[in-house]
Amino acid sequence: MKRARRPKAKAKAKSKTQTAATPPENVPGLAVRRLAADIIDGVLRRHRALDDMLDGADAHSAAAGLAALAERDRALTRALVATVLRRLGTLRHLVGLFLEEGAPAQAPRVETALLIGAAQILFLEVPDHAAVDLAVRTVQADHYASFYAGLVNAVLRRIAREGAERLAGLDTAILDTPEWLMARWIKTYGEATAHTIAAANGREPALDVSVKSDPEHWAAQFGGRVLPTGSVRAIVHGSVTALPGFAEGAWWVQDAAAALPVRLFGAVDGLRLADLCAAPGGKAAQLAAAGARVTAVDRAPARVARLKENLNRLALQAEFVCADVGAWEAEPFDAVLLDAPCSSTGTIRRHPDVPWLKRPSDIATLAALQSRLIDRAAALTKPGGTLIYCTCSLEPEEGEDIVAGLLARDPSVTRAPIAAAEVFGREEFITKDGDLRTWPCHFPDSDSRLAGLDGFYAARLLKRRH
Repeated sequence: MKRARRPKAKAKAKSKTQTAATPPENVPGLAVRRLAADIIDGVLRRHRALDDMLDGADAHSAAAGLAALAERDRALTRALVATVLRRLGTLRHLVGLFLEEGAPAQAPRVETALLIGAAQILFLEVPDHAAVDLAVRTVQADHYASFYAGLVNAVLRRIAREGAERLAGLDTAILDTPEWLMARWIKTYGEATAHTIAAANGREPALDVSVKSDPEHWAAQFGGRVLPTGSVRAIVHGSVTALPGFAEGAWWVQDAAAALPVRLFGAVDGLRLADLCAAPGGKAAQLAAAGARVTAVDRAPARVARLKENLNRLALQAEFVCADVGAWEAEPFDAVLLDAPCSSTGTIRRHPDVPWLKRPSDIATLAALQSRLIDRAAALTKPGGTLIYCTCSLEPEEGEDIVAGLLARDPSVTRAPIAAAEVFGREEFITKDGDLRTWPCHFPDSDSRLAGLDGFYAARLLKRRH
């Protein structure tokens, strides 16, 4: 049996690097890089959602590894993973420029180490020599990849010399968006808007929170600002759970766009309201804080447990139901919110794994589920009641088309157009049919770290009185 050929680097590789003397467990920073590599491999090779891996809900969870690290190292691990996933297309392109035969398929840790090393050299404040050395040590610790340590050393040294110049000439927004997804956005929104959306996805977002009261106070606490929508936005460092007000339940993390659909109900005090597909609970918290009598429904026990945990921290009341929304039977409600499961393509700026986990076929599969769920949501709405349908997807098949299908099937439902005044005068958020549609490139700011919001769609529907 022939041994696989070693891909050649377009640079002379040193046969060995001086890294073997120190035991791996004593090398500063190596544990971080190895854990980051495990997480990235989990996303790219095993198709595991990043949140599930980091939060411990997945069988291949990295939560235990993160918990063993100091806070500073946990933050660095997350930064490495997020940067590689956010810049994956660009990093793969640049690494490929310096490999004659591509990365070895039989040793996937080689590509992962190269991606992490290149990300540190080009986008993070890590000294080049440390990025190279730790990448080499990462592959040396892998049985299949150790053969390629010299290759990794040579490629990353060349990226350190030439990478910034090569990077300057690239359209990174295009490279960092899968071709099928960019083609969809161009078809739906036009080339200019699609490119602007993709560029916005390449910027790390600030923290958005919804507060129970006194947003100005909490903006001052975080050194941030109050957005026109009422959300508080700030650039924070360290664990969210260590921020002032978290333990006291004064606020919860929620993107500014995700906070808009609940506002479309108007006053909800005293209303009996169902929040369908409710986890993790940001919208249920908004409704409960506004005085609604909330029934929060989700199908997975773990998700319902998370709902309870989040609302308990906030000292907010709700009834919790674990059930398949599509088959759930209950007395009709005064109002219903359906935040339907979707492709999440509007959340890429916060969830950079999304474009690399989703496939074109997922959208049709999800649209079929959404159609079933919106029919059930309409049936659970009283005559004269309000139904809000929303998704965090940029794809019309999961938004406008779902609502159009319901209106065609069910004559008891009609659209209640949204006015710009209801979304703080932001006319750009309103579609020609009177629905809500936000893009990641909305809310521009001179400080790019404070710009943008998730891509969201929402429609307000009324159940006719018989």
